[in-house]
Amino acid sequence: MDATVRRRRLVARSLVATAALTLVLSGCSSSSGGGGGGASSSASAQPMSAEDINPQPLSNVKDGGELRIPLQQWPDQWNPLQVDGTYGDSVEIMKMIEPLLFRVDANGVYQPVPEFLQSAKVVSTSPQVVLYTLNPKAKWSDGKQLGFQDFKAVWQAASGTNPAFNTASTLGYNQISDVSQGDDPTQVKVTFSTPFADWQSLFYPLLPAAGISTPDDFNKGWVEKVPITGGAFKIGSMDKSAQTLTVVPDPNWWGNKPKLDKFTYRVLSASATTQAFLNDEVDYASAGRADAYAQLKDYKDGVIRTSFPWDEVHISFGSNGALADQKVRQALEKALDRQALTKVENQGVPVPFPLLGNHLLMTNQFGYQDNSGQWGKYDLAGAEQLLTQAGWQDAGAGKPRTKDGQPLELHFIISDATSQQTIDLATAVQNMLGQAGVKIDVDKVPANDLDEKYLNVGKFDLATWRNTGSFPPANIIPSYQMPQGDNVFQNYSKLSTPEIDSLLKQASQTLDPSQAAKLYNEADAKIWELGHTVELYQRPYVVAYRKGLANYGSAGLADFDYTKVGWQK
Repeated sequence: MDATVRRRRLVARSLVATAALTLVLSGCSSSSGGGGGGASSSASAQPMSAEDINPQPLSNVKDGGELRIPLQQWPDQWNPLQVDGTYGDSVEIMKMIEPLLFRVDANGVYQPVPEFLQSAKVVSTSPQVVLYTLNPKAKWSDGKQLGFQDFKAVWQAASGTNPAFNTASTLGYNQISDVSQGDDPTQVKVTFSTPFADWQSLFYPLLPAAGISTPDDFNKGWVEKVPITGGAFKIGSMDKSAQTLTVVPDPNWWGNKPKLDKFTYRVLSASATTQAFLNDEVDYASAGRADAYAQLKDYKDGVIRTSFPWDEVHISFGSNGALADQKVRQALEKALDRQALTKVENQGVPVPFPLLGNHLLMTNQFGYQDNSGQWGKYDLAGAEQLLTQAGWQDAGAGKPRTKDGQPLELHFIISDATSQQTIDLATAVQNMLGQAGVKIDVDKVPANDLDEKYLNVGKFDLATWRNTGSFPPANIIPSYQMPQGDNVFQNYSKLSTPEIDSLLKQASQTLDPSQAAKLYNEADAKIWELGHTVELYQRPYVVAYRKGLANYGSAGLADFDYTKVGWQK
């Protein structure tokens, strides 16, 4: 992967300063739904599948060995529920070392993980009550058995009732009214005050009460360390100066012994990752950029694998200065040619990049429709008209518009470690908006500062990143919900309305999938009108893996079972 990624499927977002062009789709190669136009695609588009992981029976996987994985940046905060802990790679590692109650399959269906969960079911609908029956063998690294106290601690920390817990999202947790023990210590009863359709996305992964019960533990206890684990693996070593860490099997694991001896992670830039793969230093590298694809497609020890996860690339607007005016944001939407920007990104990669007309649902997802309307259609004259209405006067060709003697000058923030394609994207945006009289300065900032010093605190006018893993749909809601005080959740633009907030809340509480999709689409149309974010395309996941790697690769919507990952005999 190329830039910074934050997965959302756990309560996480997946922020990726647009760079690693890996895609997402499941058999679809064009937008369905009205008005958005089809996807642009490179020549000779290859067929796509739900997942491409070289599935092998365990009898055909070697015992032992190492998987060497590139990291996009060093993880500082390891608590995936905390606002700074949603970085994609660290979230994925946490799914290896903490209890994962459900594993999502290739069709996007939650399946119980028997090592942790014997069963989970809705036993009442009014009110909604979910009864979890835990595996009695499941325990934390401090020796304590998994139980209701852990579920209760997660709920209390993430519910939003105590603002001292700086949580990434309250979604779902703020709809729980009680967590209690069932008939015995293996049973956990979760009662909801209002229905929550995507309840299986909660406690994913589960965290220990001993590590998150106080705000100090929750916010600071997982910085630069993982105090308690509860999975098949644990952290083996962590060397920040060398920017490497290892994950190794936990000898106290009660399930099937993992195949690999070690997962080694190393921070590398996008270009360095490509070369490291060719030099046999890491075992996979993104092939989603044209330059990378050209180098990797014929490599004798590699194989390109492609699938379609929940993954989108967009440009977000800030809410300060000139951008506090909705008309200005709407003008920027109209002044951007989304198809042309997508062609900048997919050039040289023989995979379709579907144009997106929806912030909340992917083109291959149930309920998808294109809601972009006039706001997603390139209309330079319309953009100029809106800017004039907002008081920004034309200053002549090649000059920025002015208002009260000030030029209309905005800053597009990108990482200094980003790919050439992202630089090309920013340059194309700069040129397009320049035609409307908007001067764009492209500011490169240190990669390790991008999140905490810029994006997380809303210090940008324009920025591009990826949201990934936002399945089920409720998990994308924090990107667009109303901020509460200093907590913006994952809405870094800090833009929303009570109507959007209400529609998203209603959708998350609606158990009928068709009615929920209708509400999500109503909210999405309002998000386009608000001028929050310009969706570009749904991104396929195109990656080169070392030959022989089994049960791992381009997984689409699915979670990996890391105990099965290894090298084919």
